[in-house]
Amino acid sequence: MKELLPATARPSSGRTSRTSVSIAVALLCLIGLNHVFNANPLRLPLGRHSCHHDDLLPYGLFPKTDDPFHFLPCTRETVPPTLDDPDAAATWAARFNPDPLTWNRGGPTGEGIYLCGYLDVPLDYTNQTDPRIARLAVTKFQVSGPGGGKSERTLVVNPGGPGGSGTGLVWRATDDFSPRFTDYQYDVLGWDPRGVNTSLPRAACFPFNANRDRWSLLHGQYHEVAGPGHLELADALNEAIFQACYEQLGDLGRFLSTTFVARDVEEIRKALGEPELTGYFVSYGTGIGQTWANMFPDSVGRLILDGTEYVRDHRQVGGFGYTALDNATDAWHDGFLGECLHAGPAHCALAVPKVNASSPVQLHDLDARMHALLSSLIARPIPGYTPSTGPSIITYSALVSSIYSAMYNAASWPALAQMLSELEDGNATLATTFINSWEYDPRDPSSCPSPSSPSPLSPSTDELTDLVICADSADAPEWSSPGGPQHLSWWSSLWASMTTRSWISGNSRFYNVFSCRHFNTFWPQPAELYRGDLNNSLSNPILLIAETYDPATPLRNGRRLLHEMGHDNSRLIVHHGYGHSSRDRSVCTDAIAKGYLLKGEVPGEMETDCFADGKPYLYGVDEEWVIVDAEGEVELKRDPVEVWMEHVETMAVWGGRRVGV
Repeated sequence: MKELLPATARPSSGRTSRTSVSIAVALLCLIGLNHVFNANPLRLPLGRHSCHHDDLLPYGLFPKTDDPFHFLPCTRETVPPTLDDPDAAATWAARFNPDPLTWNRGGPTGEGIYLCGYLDVPLDYTNQTDPRIARLAVTKFQVSGPGGGKSERTLVVNPGGPGGSGTGLVWRATDDFSPRFTDYQYDVLGWDPRGVNTSLPRAACFPFNANRDRWSLLHGQYHEVAGPGHLELADALNEAIFQACYEQLGDLGRFLSTTFVARDVEEIRKALGEPELTGYFVSYGTGIGQTWANMFPDSVGRLILDGTEYVRDHRQVGGFGYTALDNATDAWHDGFLGECLHAGPAHCALAVPKVNASSPVQLHDLDARMHALLSSLIARPIPGYTPSTGPSIITYSALVSSIYSAMYNAASWPALAQMLSELEDGNATLATTFINSWEYDPRDPSSCPSPSSPSPLSPSTDELTDLVICADSADAPEWSSPGGPQHLSWWSSLWASMTTRSWISGNSRFYNVFSCRHFNTFWPQPAELYRGDLNNSLSNPILLIAETYDPATPLRNGRRLLHEMGHDNSRLIVHHGYGHSSRDRSVCTDAIAKGYLLKGEVPGEMETDCFADGKPYLYGVDEEWVIVDAEGEVELKRDPVEVWMEHVETMAVWGGRRVGV
């Protein structure tokens, strides 16, 4: 077994030393300031060649003295130094590019700046003699620009997962939720939780993503098509993956629980220097938020939990999976199919009659048609081809996975409807394009890293998802029960039960939890698991948002959490809409959220109903999706591939790559 990389001794203050600043100044002197300042409009007057700190740039030198996050303007080089770097501070300071033209800017006027940094925290909070650290990658959008200071409050954000990248969220979505929630009055900070993306150590257990893609063909067979012995095969694969994680990462699995992530959140708050945390946490992030809030109730400021989980579920074996199944089926029937027919043939391809053009499509007939199409794939997949993917097959497992993915994001529904309509007619081109979303893309193997992610050649940290889910339920009493989850037959029964409850999400959710059978084979109990109540008295109430047709976090989750937390600690917005979290926008929801974040205003009632501004297939539509001519020929007005790729990007930003997490 390989031990974790030896880490730098835990810093006493977590602050950048003046030595690192001096090193950076010396390096800047070596590269020649005349060239730098003559190359951009923000140069100092000619003849000022001094290497004094204040003379370097009109904005000063980065990283700033006494900045616990060591922030530098984000460039392609600002990836945190490795844990075995003997002088991480000097290495980091040397990555400062003094040319403002290389800095990444944003905001309504383009004056804001993206700053990249890191925060060192204890790897094991329960053992003060362990010198190892986790190095959390952090990205902040600073509204005031490089020369300004921090805002009054900082909006800390988390996209969920487990495994979602907070740095990527800031990088890709700040210009969406800043005007929505804060009118650009607050800086926005996101972090990659321990083990995720560019935080260190990285929880990647495959040498390359191509290796994981190959295994996924074997691992991800759904119950309806799995042959005899497949559960044993999947179980063996899970054991092999966890063995690889143990060999690669050592005892890291003990330090990845949501409880430790919550402690990291508190360290972030302290590093910000703010007495209260202001935040917007989504999906699994709501589990982090409610755990942190009850561990550190005096630190709670203005925190929104959107797409609410109920962390008591996660304390049970399989609870992350089997407690949220029915909503996905309802979203399909009432939402994807029902709203399609409400929107009509001009906006949804499945609403175009297949037989009698004078008779509108009925919901029960459309539902039966789709089930017939999907069932046909159980017996035989459909072959497909595109020039970019080569030969492919459309399998039941892959198609249902794509459908479940689309339930998270109703903006993708017109594209999905078009694909299913064409597949029903025997045209598999769109389906082939939609389901071939491998993590490794051989067409672009040499792409440079970005400020939000490492090189594509570095394996992604997908295994973190399983490690967190399993750690959070590692002490569940079911493990010691006769005939319990230590036996494969228990999991076989759970798999059958979950797929019976939901053909859309049952399989995906089952695979989210199945690997936990082997967690305690390689790791003893996690170092810490919060098992307290969720109703501790908070310094400020939390605002919960739960959606009526959320496929992953049902409305009942928000109501159960609201009931336990009580009136003094929480309020709930019941967001009537489709998709995961409140991404189908509502003026009502946004107004309450903005008033809460900017002014601390909370609704008087425990629950407030808000309704999405539009309906699926009609969001912001100023033209028809399809036009059907007199001969019944269909002309598309939007590119379904482009719409689907936007959906894939949305899924990657909000909570990781894998559906169901």
